[in-house]
Amino acid sequence: MLRILGSLNPFHESFNRREVMRVGGLSAMSLGLPEMMGLQSLQAAGGSALPGFGRAKQIMLLYLQGAATQFETWDPKPEAPAEIRGEMNATATSVPGISICDHLPKLAQVMDRVAIVRSMTHAYNNHSNLYTMTGYPAINFPSETNPQDSRHHPFFGSVLDYLEDQRHPQDVPEVPRNIGVPFRFSTYSPVFRRSGPYGAFLGHGYDPVWTEFDGTPTKEVARASFFRRKDVMVKDPYLGITPESRLNIAKSAQLRPEMTLDRLDRRRSLLDQLEGEIRRFDENAAGKSLGRFREMAWSLMTSSKLRNAMDLDQEPMSLREKYGMTLFGQSALTGRRLLEAGCGLVSVFWDEYKIVNTAWDTHSRHFSRLGNELLPGFDSAVSSLLIDLEERGLLDETLVMCLSEHGRTPKVKKIKNGGGRDHWSNVYSVMLAGAGIKPGTVLGESDKNGAFVRSRPVSPADILATMYHLKGIDHEMTIPDRLKRPTKLVEDGEVLSELLA
Repeated sequence: MLRILGSLNPFHESFNRREVMRVGGLSAMSLGLPEMMGLQSLQAAGGSALPGFGRAKQIMLLYLQGAATQFETWDPKPEAPAEIRGEMNATATSVPGISICDHLPKLAQVMDRVAIVRSMTHAYNNHSNLYTMTGYPAINFPSETNPQDSRHHPFFGSVLDYLEDQRHPQDVPEVPRNIGVPFRFSTYSPVFRRSGPYGAFLGHGYDPVWTEFDGTPTKEVARASFFRRKDVMVKDPYLGITPESRLNIAKSAQLRPEMTLDRLDRRRSLLDQLEGEIRRFDENAAGKSLGRFREMAWSLMTSSKLRNAMDLDQEPMSLREKYGMTLFGQSALTGRRLLEAGCGLVSVFWDEYKIVNTAWDTHSRHFSRLGNELLPGFDSAVSSLLIDLEERGLLDETLVMCLSEHGRTPKVKKIKNGGGRDHWSNVYSVMLAGAGIKPGTVLGESDKNGAFVRSRPVSPADILATMYHLKGIDHEMTIPDRLKRPTKLVEDGEVLSELLA
């Protein structure tokens, strides 16, 4: 089960604007959140001479936390020495001349729908989630593992939500614009609380609406513990979940049986009167914004649109199985349904679970984990998502971004438990598809050993600048930071014109 709007908040004690959507929170005290309402006017964004401006109506982010290997995904090196080439091979794809890892046969067949960037590079080699998701790097690793560091810049999904509020301040979306699944980022990390997908100086009110996973894993695997010499057995939902692991809104986000709509309406009327009195004395930005956030809460509690979008029982089992009966596969399918329901951005995270150095952080057992755990589920989910979006006529208006924070080392280290690849940010790969992206394209090139960029270096800021362009936003426009200083959406990014259709 995916629980929405009921997440415990491990980072701060205050509620965010999404969490006040419970009936019990509809009071003047619990809605008093001035720190998240300091909205400022923006510089107007201009158009663009480059193609694709404004093509993306919605976005699906697929995030592979831990740093996915470039060799065993988008940039295999079959001619490299064995200690670099590794144990997997390359396979031809639907685009002549483009090969990817042979453990991704389904994605190989849809390569004519996607673009690959093989020359990603930056200087932040230790899980640079913040740079990848905001366009601004963390100050240092302690900052990277502190989601509440006041120096952070906001997640691009938070920025999009904020900008939409500025354009349409009276609009109350029936479905939130910025949703993250399957659970709050790094919730199940035993050590680190990683930065990245948060509102930062925009306020906690612009954090994503998170879901929670309550299903039943079907597979148990041995994990190399970061702290123990012995392996730890972990039931990992990313490897498999039961079909009965429903994807529904939590009971905590629904009306209690004793709370009828008439009773709720009376409570709302009383709150209207209280806020009317408050606004007489306090006409600041927070007071003016309070009604909008309350209206969002009201809309979500009284509408079935979000609830229906989360209900995977409405999908045929055959389609669910194509996506893969895994947490990532079912989250991707849920994401597609949320986009159809009107969500502007859905972020699907393949996150570490219970043990540090899991997900795509393959320091050890690199090839066995890729072959048995990571690549099969990834291949099924992403290929099915692309085909599903295309068949429903959504791919042309949906930007799909498959990102990771960096890559893995060219040389495979030899260790007792199967070998692995360590962190490597000098060159790695990402995938883009959909609205405004030129399909069947490879941008940039790594050298023969996959160690450094040979041509066309690309940074995470460039990827986000391109995303903003496709959303119809000038990436050089500014928003106010905590001190009301104008701050660019990304640092030193440029639109990747070669990727634009």
